[in-house]
Amino acid sequence: MKALEFTDANFATEVEQSNIPVLVDFWAVWCGPCKMIAPIIEELAGEYDGKVKIGKVDVDSNPETAMKFGIRSIPTLLIFKDGKIADTIVGAVPKPQIAAKLDAQLVTA
Repeated sequence: MKALEFTDANFATEVEQSNIPVLVDFWAVWCGPCKMIAPIIEELAGEYDGKVKIGKVDVDSNPETAMKFGIRSIPTLLIFKDGKIADTIVGAVPKPQIAAKLDAQLVTA
């Protein structure tokens, strides 16, 4: 399972109307730390397949979505639950830290 591609066009349908929690990775091609966590995001997409929807938003290609959520620094990971932001992670963090935040959303599901 690969991380999905979220865009300005499909964000509402894919993320805000999702019936399972969604992890959104706001990133850009030129961002070094984004490249560091990219493999982690892909791994998590496989591990949480069916439990959490995991995808990425390229902030350069999708400025509306980045602006809507006030993304100022990347990478920023937002965890959505029931269409609302349930948690936020800013910066390149270790995989266990991201997994713990995802697990916390699944416990309260």
